[in-house]
Amino acid sequence: MELSVGLMIMLAGGVLVLPVLAFITSFLFWPGALLKAYNWYLRRRQGLVVRYSYNGSYRFCYHTRGKPGGATPSLLLLHGFSASKDMWLPLVKYLPRNQHVVCVDMPGHEGTSRTSAKDYGIQGQVSRIHQFVESIGLDKRPFHLVGTSMGGSVAGVYAAHYPAHLSSLTLIATAGLVYPTDSKFIRRLKEIDEGHGGNSVPLIPTTVQEMEDMAKLCYYNLPKISRQLLRGLLNNRIPNNDFYREVFMEIVGDKNRYLLQENLHLIKAPLQVIWGKEDQVLDVSGAAVLQAALPSCQEERLDNCGHSVAMERPRKAAKLIVDFLTAQAKKNS
Repeated sequence: MELSVGLMIMLAGGVLVLPVLAFITSFLFWPGALLKAYNWYLRRRQGLVVRYSYNGSYRFCYHTRGKPGGATPSLLLLHGFSASKDMWLPLVKYLPRNQHVVCVDMPGHEGTSRTSAKDYGIQGQVSRIHQFVESIGLDKRPFHLVGTSMGGSVAGVYAAHYPAHLSSLTLIATAGLVYPTDSKFIRRLKEIDEGHGGNSVPLIPTTVQEMEDMAKLCYYNLPKISRQLLRGLLNNRIPNNDFYREVFMEIVGDKNRYLLQENLHLIKAPLQVIWGKEDQVLDVSGAAVLQAALPSCQEERLDNCGHSVAMERPRKAAKLIVDFLTAQAKKNS
């Protein structure tokens, strides 16, 4: 569904009541604010509640639904670079309503505290996520951890360091590996490293055209997006671009770029791997790397799907995760 159509349905349903003229004016001049309102509507419709937890003065922002202790373990979902907890909304829609699910903003992102570079490298994020797990009591029983892209690298390293806390693990198009085949994005990074073609990072857009290019990089089947919606997405990102650059420089640095690869031998939890075959950000050959290191993992490569698996194929990804959880529960019963 095109986002503008979704907003029209939201208005028609009476959840957000605005005069038509005011809506049109807002869409033209404040598209970013309406995109945030739309995410608010989706959270409300799916029964997700936004909450905060603290470790000292450090604040975590997350949304959650359901209660722990059901037939399957709790789910903790870790988003990718420059995204937020809301990127999981399309996927959560297809999870059982009684499944306990927690989606947290990663360190410095959206509503979680923004501190310094020590928290933004993969190991720093792992430490902060562990603090979050303890702050909400998620460590009282083993839970299932899901991570995508940057969040996948964090999830994998977390699994290596805290094996007793996990029942199982899902890595979706994960970062942190040595990929046999370079993706379009990795080739671009190498050009930047070699001093060719400027220094603009494709995942940190500064213009509407760069925003559209990023969307095309992340999606295989990109839905139709108007220029106004692209501008709204860009407007919501630009105030954070300095932060995104700081995080990006940390996670691609020598200490972090291949940290998951270096920790694969320590992962003991049952592992599920999901990857889009047409991923242009992190090549699908990374799935073979995980399969070689952890032969018992369950691997799924999705046709006609790019990097943004949770948004491009949410129904399929949700089903794969639920089926994996159910199969693991049967093994342990």
